[in-house]
Amino acid sequence: MAKAKIKKKTAARMTTAEATVASLTGHGLDTVYALPGVHNDHLFDAFYKASNRLRVVHARHEQGAAYMALGAALATGKPQAYSVVPGPGLLNSGAALLTAYSMNAPVLALIGQIPDGDIGRGLGHLHEIRDQAGILSRLVDWSARIRAPHEAPALVAQAFGAMASGRPGPAALEGAIDMWGRQGPVTPVGPLPAVSVPIDLDAVVAAAKLLGNAQRPLIICGSGAQDASREVTRLAMMLQAPVLAYRRGRGILSSENPLSVTLPLGHQLWAEADVVIGIGTRMLTQLQVWGTDKDLSVIRIDADPEEPARLQKPAVALIGDAKPILRSLLDALPAHNAKRPSRKAEMLERHARMAKRLAKLGPQLAFLEAIRAELPEDGIFVDEVTQVGFAARLALPVYKPRTFLSPGYQDNLGWGFATALGAQDARRDVPVLSINGDGGFMYTANELATAIRHKIPLTAVVFTNDAFGNVKLIQQEHYGNRLIAVDLANPDFVRFAESFGAAAERVTTPKELRGALRRGFKRRGGPTLIEVPVGPMPSPWEFIMMPRVRGR
Repeated sequence: MAKAKIKKKTAARMTTAEATVASLTGHGLDTVYALPGVHNDHLFDAFYKASNRLRVVHARHEQGAAYMALGAALATGKPQAYSVVPGPGLLNSGAALLTAYSMNAPVLALIGQIPDGDIGRGLGHLHEIRDQAGILSRLVDWSARIRAPHEAPALVAQAFGAMASGRPGPAALEGAIDMWGRQGPVTPVGPLPAVSVPIDLDAVVAAAKLLGNAQRPLIICGSGAQDASREVTRLAMMLQAPVLAYRRGRGILSSENPLSVTLPLGHQLWAEADVVIGIGTRMLTQLQVWGTDKDLSVIRIDADPEEPARLQKPAVALIGDAKPILRSLLDALPAHNAKRPSRKAEMLERHARMAKRLAKLGPQLAFLEAIRAELPEDGIFVDEVTQVGFAARLALPVYKPRTFLSPGYQDNLGWGFATALGAQDARRDVPVLSINGDGGFMYTANELATAIRHKIPLTAVVFTNDAFGNVKLIQQEHYGNRLIAVDLANPDFVRFAESFGAAAERVTTPKELRGALRRGFKRRGGPTLIEVPVGPMPSPWEFIMMPRVRGR
């Protein structure tokens, strides 16, 4: 048999920018959210030359570009990129990059730089910032500077590898103003092979024994379990174990399943549990606030080897991707699992009792019921740091992974609208709903222009009360009603949206909101804004900031 000829990759002459863009598209990237500027002129010229393979969605502010990349990454689970100039451009995008880190989102930042030879000299170049690389390194998991054309393919491959290895997260590549246009021979580098962590089968068996013998098992899911929905569902049914999810874990087990619970009911179940398995979650609230004791065994599944013992050493730690680990656990569990009666009736009764308690959030819940009635099961809901958003984390039914986007532990006001634009741009096959308060919406309301320019069919609801409502409520309840820096002066939001060319209307009731949402979701050629004036809303904090129930 004749030996097959191996085709060698040959070098081609191109600029650093062209090599970078070719490598990005070679890794499957098809969109860059961006704001142009002189430091990146050669890079944007390379974007233009690759326009048959790569879209550029240009925003009106660097934070908008970065948040859009974040939203696209969260909605798809795939790496997304944004590009901005150095210095103020980087800093303007920093909150989104920080949020990407806290949410384990694969966002690639392509950041310009001053002339390569002058970096670190403090000469006062345009947009110069002291130790930009050091700043970036604290916002991302991996970062590097491309110093020559031939370096670009390998560094892009390493960036994509870093975003996919272990715990996912953002990466950054810098390119100096005089390096993007430099030419040289470039040899392509394909995607690096995925790094798989061997599964510790002894630990799997130990976990199976603990879970199999548990009388009151509990499963807690975070964002690291989003690609293991089927496995989590099988595990829950096999153990008849409730699945607690808050924010990014919502939808991994469908809310249609009685075993699916949110934070306040999970608080009750934590007090009763004898074995808990945390899947892709930090479990900060449970371990540090709700407490532990000798009667509780904790199992952790996490891609980050440092995470399981960060707060306390678990009984069993399983390191790696949740899906293959859970499959191994599901194979091992039947040999150790006791026969379990259905907990359906019990859980339905618990849900009914909790629903009576949550009824005090009636104003928020009425609007959420209207939203759920119109948003399809695969539609994407993007929350905000607002009263309706807090209630949604507790009570909105969620049926599929990656359909409830919430800003992680940064919980940064104003993230929502631009993030939802990115989610809708990346998932034009489903409706995306952004909910906002008037305070948070104004952070990125200028990106209505981006939605119009790029025909992004996002539907956004703005609940207006002319205040930073959450802060005002805290000052009223805990600071003797001494109100400071909370009242807002707002535009007429309907006329504001219409001035950009967006469809807009104002409604006042949940029933009217349903009709407006129906019209908005049908409109696929551009954005829709729905203003909903509201009054004071009841506090959700008793269902979120709950006391210790175990240990000291």
